[in-house]
Order: sequence, then structure tokens, then C-alpha cells
Amino acid sequence: MTPDPLVEALFIIVAFVLAGFAHAAWLGSRTSERFTMPIDGGLRLRGRRLFGDNKTIRGFIVMIPAAAISFCALFSVLSITAPAIAEMLWPLSRAGYLGLGAWAGFGFMAGELPNSFVKRQLDIAPGQPAQSRAGALVSFVVDRLDSILGMLLALSLLAPTPWRTWAFVLVIGPAIHLAFSILLYRLGVKERAA
Repeated sequence: MTPDPLVEALFIIVAFVLAGFAHAAWLGSRTSERFTMPIDGGLRLRGRRLFGDNKTIRGFIVMIPAAAISFCALFSVLSITAPAIAEMLWPLSRAGYLGLGAWAGFGFMAGELPNSFVKRQLDIAPGQPAQSRAGALVSFVVDRLDSILGMLLALSLLAPTPWRTWAFVLVIGPAIHLAFSILLYRLGVKERAA
């Protein structure tokens, strides 16, 4: 059976929702606080930090394995309970889904870094919105899309991912990403909900 873009998109979204719950639980734990070392190690460009203090290794520590496990587990469940749906996904083994999920999780986390870099160079403080209304709106939209675009780009490097899959994920994903931002804010992990 031919892969179906909508089925692939829903698979990605469900897998990342599952990984997102693990990520939120991890970031809300005291144990994760031990891993708040900034990714940029304090490096500066033009006198400004590359990514800032909010971009730490603690997010990468759980999101990558959580996405790997979510992809593999979801594919395994579908293979047993709904094989016709599983056949509409990428033609990969369980190990292939494990690797694809890990890579997608890495892409999701790394996708935030260019946005953080640009904000630091524009003197926008970590975790804060831009000062102007237009800048705050652009920042809000980019903050919802950066991780998703990073994940889709990474995913597409390993598995053929049609433009319709991208479109479905880009339409549905930002609302879910916002919901997780609100959850992390309520857990005290983020300084603001948006």
C-alpha cells in the first residue's frame, strides 16, 4: 500500500504528543534541573550570547529518546491492531521507526536554535517577547513553527515526506505546540505561556 500523507501526519502528531508528555514531565522534575547547562557554553557573537541560558541540554536528554520510543511504540501498536493503517506509513522496520523518531526528536529540539540565535542578536532576552507588537507577533508565530519545521526537515532527510504531510502537520502542530507551552508554563518550567 502507498504511504498516505494524512496518516503520516497524524502518526507524527500523535507520536510527538506522547513524547511531549514525557518531555513536560522531565522538565517539571527536579532531576532535570541538574542538566541546565547552556548549549552555547556561554559563547558570544558580537558581544551577545549565541542561544542564551534557556537553551540547555536538558530538553535534548529526554525529547530524543522519547520521540524514538513513541515512534517505535506507536508503529508497533498499529502493526498489531490496525495493520492496514500501519501500511500507509513509511516502509520501515521497528528499528527504523526507532531511529526515525530519534532523528525527528533531535530535529524538533535543534529547530529552536536558529530562532534563539536571531533573538539574541536582536537583543530579545531569553524567554521574553519582542518589544514591538509586530515583533511580538512574528516571534509568537516563529516560536510555534521552529521546532515543527526542524522536525519535518530532519524527518524528510531520512524518509520521504510529501508536501501534504508537511502541510497537515504545519496546520495542526502549532496549536498542540502552544498547548504544551502553556503546560510547561503552568509547571513552572517556562516564564511565559506563549
